[in-house]
Amino acid sequence: MTPLERFEFYKKRIETLNPELNVYIHLCLEQAEEDARASEQRVRNGRVLSDIDGWCVAVKANIAVKGLPHHAGIAAYKDDIAIEDAVAVARLRKAGAVVLGVVNMHEGALGATTDNETFGRTQNPWKHGFTPGGSSGGSGCVVAAGLSDFALGSDTMGSVRIPSAYCGVQGHKPTTGLVPDKGVLALSHTLDHVGPHARSVDELLPILRVLGASSLDQTKVDLRSIKIGIWSGEGDVVLTPSVQKGFDGLQSKLSASAISLKKVSPPVYGYGKSRRAGLLVSEVEAAKIHEEKLKTNPDGFSDLFKKLMAWGAARPQEEIDKAYEHIFAVKDASMATFNDVDVVIAPTAPQQAFSFEDDVPANQADFTAWANFAALPATAVCIGLSEDKLPLSCQIIGKENEDAFVLAVAQQIEELCGRPPSPYK
Repeated sequence: MTPLERFEFYKKRIETLNPELNVYIHLCLEQAEEDARASEQRVRNGRVLSDIDGWCVAVKANIAVKGLPHHAGIAAYKDDIAIEDAVAVARLRKAGAVVLGVVNMHEGALGATTDNETFGRTQNPWKHGFTPGGSSGGSGCVVAAGLSDFALGSDTMGSVRIPSAYCGVQGHKPTTGLVPDKGVLALSHTLDHVGPHARSVDELLPILRVLGASSLDQTKVDLRSIKIGIWSGEGDVVLTPSVQKGFDGLQSKLSASAISLKKVSPPVYGYGKSRRAGLLVSEVEAAKIHEEKLKTNPDGFSDLFKKLMAWGAARPQEEIDKAYEHIFAVKDASMATFNDVDVVIAPTAPQQAFSFEDDVPANQADFTAWANFAALPATAVCIGLSEDKLPLSCQIIGKENEDAFVLAVAQQIEELCGRPPSPYK
């Protein structure tokens, strides 16, 4: 499609599907149409700005889009209008990407269901009444439903990869610092990352080049020539039967292709301890970020979000220091994991998407948080559907600054398992 045809295609799908999905919460379609026309003219003149010139993008509500509300899903900020784009958005526009609007998220990015008290529930496009994940649930949903070419999300302990897993798309958490976070209403400055969601791995690379990794080259990898670590979490994390079956199936496919596999366990990283440390750091830093708004507009925060921030802020300094020490110790020890393997493959989450009526699993981020603590690149890859027709996913985690290599391995996994299916035609 030409850029203008692409825009018109998504505009019609948004009109049809957005009311039932509740994914876009603010649109800028007039400006998007103007940008798409400009892109079309560049294509005709042979003067495209980048490989993503004319691609349509949706942006998570905590990432500033000039002229649109910038609130991170928090009612206290719902009338705040961004006066300029976040750096990531500005780079996309400079490359010719067409911004369609802002998508829903879990309030303040502190949660994993995208059941937002102010902006409503975003549905999982595979099964209504089920969560798309969080906190970037809108970003995962909008790509899976075919309402944009790609989306921007943010990832604190898995918030790009978990929605990608639940929605059956591909998502990348970059090496720390690769993509600037200026213009993001953060949850945790220590752990936050901006990352993209797309329908295929080969679309992630040109997006990342624009976002801040201009030197990333297209890399080809023969999986038989590398050593792959398999992280199973045996005895510590219980996988649901569907996820276990899907991950076992992936390992069988790899073994059948004569690919070297070795079980690994990241040193120092402990599931419960890491979960508590990451949550405490997020609560403490969120309380500082929102300190002024909490004073001037406390009713603009849900009771749960306020409770979490208040709990973190009230912790003894010694307890907070220990949480930071644990995160830094995990990072310092992380490279030992790669002494004998080139990448680590793990389930993205221990479960698939679940009903909004179910209890929220405490262990959703047990496999994803390690990459945030350790500053490592990680790509979530859809590996098929379970018997109940919900997406299955694994993540590929690599060494710091080896994003291109991680994406190359992810691309091979995608080819082995097949491109992600779509819940809609």
